Amino acid sequence: MSGTNSKIKVLIADDHQIVREGLSAMFRGRPEFELVGQAVTGHEVVEMAGELSPDVVVMDVTMPDLNGIDATRQIRASNAGVRVVGLSMHAERQFVTAMLAAGASGYLLKDSPFTELATAIKTAVAGEVHLCPKVASVVVSGYVGRDSSAKPFCGSISPREREVLQLLADGKNTKEMAKLLHISTKTVETHRRQIMEKLDLHSVADLTRYAIREGITVLA
Repeated sequence: MSGTNSKIKVLIADDHQIVREGLSAMFRGRPEFELVGQAVTGHEVVEMAGELSPDVVVMDVTMPDLNGIDATRQIRASNAGVRVVGLSMHAERQFVTAMLAAGASGYLLKDSPFTELATAIKTAVAGEVHLCPKVASVVVSGYVGRDSSAKPFCGSISPREREVLQLLADGKNTKEMAKLLHISTKTVETHRRQIMEKLDLHSVADLTRYAIREGITVLA
């Protein structure tokens, strides 16, 4: 925010229209917020965050084409002043920890009241982190019972390889992936081969199961 009396500029990212409309109505009813835009996909929110410079992005964690985790990572890498608050139906540890590792300043479940989302946004703007109670308990239990041998999110694959992996798990073919990522089909094939080699997985079914387990996609 540019001043103490400035409104907090908010960008919503969610692939469900009813969620976007509901959040939009609630933000418009609060004078301290200014809704600057709505995004439907991960790629769209990354682009809009760069163009609109919101104070906070309210980010759905599971979206088609580019999930909220990787979208958060890209936004934070290129727009350090933009905060992200995750909003999801998923309380599983892999989603929460991956969002926080990507640079999110908060994580709430979609059954949280709007007043808590408002608090989380203000907390994010203040440079602090807000977790709803259920999510906080997941994070704490995860650290208490942490397995030091557990593999990090997506192992050693690159951000571009994570995008290819999600699209592959979402059922996209090579041509569709190439079009969405603005790369050649040959490059897509190269990424897929490298992903399989790095993760030591040998079929699309194995890759899909891995993507679901790691929270890259929720599609079966």
